[in-house]
Amino acid sequence: MTTSFELGDKLFKVDLPSNTDILRMKGAEKVQNPRDVIRDSLEHPIGSGSFSSIVRKKLDENPDGEAVIVISDNTRPVPYKGEQGILMPIIRELMDAGARAEQITVLCANGTHIPLVDSVFREMIDPEVFNLGVKVINHDCLDTENLKFLGHSKSGTKIEINRIYVDAHIKILTGLVESHFMAGVSGGRKSICPGLIGEDSTFIFHGVQNLDHERSTDLILKDNPCHEEALDVASTIGSDFIFNVTLNDDYDVTGFFAGDMIKAHEAAFEKVKASVGIECSGTYDIVVTHAGFVGKNHYQAAKTGTAALPLLNRDSYLIIASDCTDPDPVGKDSYRKVLPYLKNKSTESFINLLRSDNWKFIPDQWQVQMWSKLFKVIPQEQFIYYAPQISKEDYAILPGENGNAYLPDEKKYELNDQNISLFLEKSLAAVIKKLSDQGKKEIRVAWLSDGPYGIVIKD
Repeated sequence: MTTSFELGDKLFKVDLPSNTDILRMKGAEKVQNPRDVIRDSLEHPIGSGSFSSIVRKKLDENPDGEAVIVISDNTRPVPYKGEQGILMPIIRELMDAGARAEQITVLCANGTHIPLVDSVFREMIDPEVFNLGVKVINHDCLDTENLKFLGHSKSGTKIEINRIYVDAHIKILTGLVESHFMAGVSGGRKSICPGLIGEDSTFIFHGVQNLDHERSTDLILKDNPCHEEALDVASTIGSDFIFNVTLNDDYDVTGFFAGDMIKAHEAAFEKVKASVGIECSGTYDIVVTHAGFVGKNHYQAAKTGTAALPLLNRDSYLIIASDCTDPDPVGKDSYRKVLPYLKNKSTESFINLLRSDNWKFIPDQWQVQMWSKLFKVIPQEQFIYYAPQISKEDYAILPGENGNAYLPDEKKYELNDQNISLFLEKSLAAVIKKLSDQGKKEIRVAWLSDGPYGIVIKD
């Protein structure tokens, strides 16, 4: 059978055995007449007054006050342009209330991610934003001069938040609410923590204990230490208004959630819970999937590894393909620094190393720790990973098997995204043959259609 999947704006097809189980999330219908719904969401938000009334009151207090609109980076497909775009309606409301373009800043909540260049911003954002002269800038977690200390969280985190956001008279958060493998779901409070905090402030949020906690996982907020830490930090400064969206697997908006930072986010969370679940019983011999829109580098592909976990047993194989279009297809230097520790150690030894008093916290170690959860279930030699942008030298530090081994010689390490489908088909065929040669009679294969976005719910 042939099925299709998207990586960013590219469509791929893959041929699968006829007996493959296709596992898809329930999904949700896209919003009809999105411009009308956006307008209504701004006028009748959740848990707060209308956006226009909030803005007018703020500008009455300080006509020259700065307004900051926080956006997500390019790892999240938030609609900031087009018919579903939420950015220009917010800016228009601000300007209709009397704010001038020079009073408005669009601030990208990069967290510890790589800052975006101007050309990427222009791909993401409605061109009218630039035509108006609205500033569009990155948060830099390393720029200590542009961080403001606000105290400590309940867990002891040193709270340092972007100074431009802290000093803004009008604070607006935007983002996508989707399942998140640490914090339950994204969006809401995560625009601030980790989106706008300093690097030192990430050490507890992304610490070993938090990530090892059984409730630090998809679709759980109650008693989730990552969620609680993010909310605690974000609440020290708060927001005047948030505008979050939920999406389906076609990246169409299924809901607009505007208003109070906590109440609007909780409403979006309920929407996500009802739409992304995949009901399934048992495990599979082989699970095949992709890293989705978010898998722009190996760092982000970790989300897919954990999404597949409920489908795996000790003897299972996992095959993942990514289209790593980021300038560095692996991740930042700090991430690269930690990867070999997992590659060359047992999972238990790696976690013990992170817990040891002699270990000095390294930013991005949290994502390597999330990869380690996969190898608590299957050994590294049963995980096969491929992205055409990753070099032979870089594969040497990545945990798991190098997917190029399953391509014809002339295709190995070729910078050609069309090899993604070929890799999936060739690696799957090779694993099926291996299991058959070992005497396996009935080989259960699953295609996890939505990559990191569908969340398996066991019967």
